[in-house]
Amino acid sequence: MKRFLFLLLFPVILSAQSTIEATSDTKWLTNYDKAIKKSKKEDKNVLIYFTGSDWCPPCKMLKSDLFETSEFKTLADNYILLYIDMPRNQDLLSKEQYSHNKSLLPKLNKKGVFPLLKIIDSKGDVLDEYSGYAMNGEVKYHLDLLKNNL
Repeated sequence: MKRFLFLLLFPVILSAQSTIEATSDTKWLTNYDKAIKKSKKEDKNVLIYFTGSDWCPPCKMLKSDLFETSEFKTLADNYILLYIDMPRNQDLLSKEQYSHNKSLLPKLNKKGVFPLLKIIDSKGDVLDEYSGYAMNGEVKYHLDLLKNNL
């Protein structure tokens, strides 16, 4: 009976898994210099996402409310994506990655705001930004930021 139930539910499980993968398959870089280089090569702006993945509730909510949506995925194709995580548990990143991320704060996130979306051009000049998230499911302003800087 258990095998029958498993065989019956297996296609449902597979389809759910592929749906999850389809909405979260955006490719985030974690190195600023590589993002700038790719930005120049592909003639795209860079979307930088500053997050505190293990301590920032709005950052965690923004992940599901914005980054895992099909609308974000569509817009993200027009950007080079750069993920800058500043977790409190430094064991979540390599020492090199943590140091790299921390070095970007004085230049690109002087106030230490999380979450922060910042758009820069291929020269590293800031074009626009939007900080914070009310955790109410309303991501219109985040999406408008992306649409307005294509």
